[in-house]
Amino acid sequence: MRFARLGPVGTEIPVVFDGDRALDLRPITLDLDGPFLSGGGIERTRSALAAGALPELADAASLRIGAPITRPSAVYCIGMNYAAHAAESGSAPPEQLVMFMKSPNTVVGPFDDVPIPRGSEKTDWEVELGVVIGRRASYLAARAEAAAHIAGYVIANDLSERDWQLTQSGGQWSKGKSAPGFCPTGPWLVTGDEVDASDVRLQSFVNGEPRQDSRTSDLIFGIDTIVWQLSQFLALEPGDLVLTGTPEGVALSGRFPYLAVDDVVELEIEGLGRQRQRYVAA
Repeated sequence: MRFARLGPVGTEIPVVFDGDRALDLRPITLDLDGPFLSGGGIERTRSALAAGALPELADAASLRIGAPITRPSAVYCIGMNYAAHAAESGSAPPEQLVMFMKSPNTVVGPFDDVPIPRGSEKTDWEVELGVVIGRRASYLAARAEAAAHIAGYVIANDLSERDWQLTQSGGQWSKGKSAPGFCPTGPWLVTGDEVDASDVRLQSFVNGEPRQDSRTSDLIFGIDTIVWQLSQFLALEPGDLVLTGTPEGVALSGRFPYLAVDDVVELEIEGLGRQRQRYVAA
């Protein structure tokens, strides 16, 4: 199934798609949040679809598309998880999972304008497969348990201010990862029965020119391994967002300029849709 949230910031309406029709989920839930995901919301939606119990949302095509999940309790990110991206960053492929965090308030809609932070000269794009947690995951016994704790998948742009991340970081990356709007997410939350997220193509474009082009099968640490390993160090809560890493082709490589006002970034992942942001002055 494909879930989305449509409408103005702060008043988005949860929907599920039946083909091209957006069906209103408010008879089931007021939002796509942790309690919905952990409380059997996906199964209840499937039953309501089969029963024809969900009304079509009027004028859905004219509404803004918000992030397909509400603000999560946490956004966890995996760094240097594609070997070629590690190389273009000047690093060897990691032997251990590299984790950092973004502020949850960076999560915005996939087509919202993104302000380039005041004073930034090195704002960079990063297409990533995002994993949305559906059930609390803590101390999972094995990788095989991870799938049961995943609600679905999203596209995310792990935007980064590279000078703040690497030069002014004090040794921690999050300073360059948490500016307002630095995690466009969506357009859809897609359940695992709709997409094999372990091997999908992911691409990015800047002003129509190709930048990144890879497949999630090239991940150093795969999806199940990431969720399982994270659960050994922290508790993943329903609705949390885990970004799995970005492939080569970012501005940090030195091959492309960093983002400037009026640039347009587009991201696409097979089965998860496409997003587009215009970059504006802060």
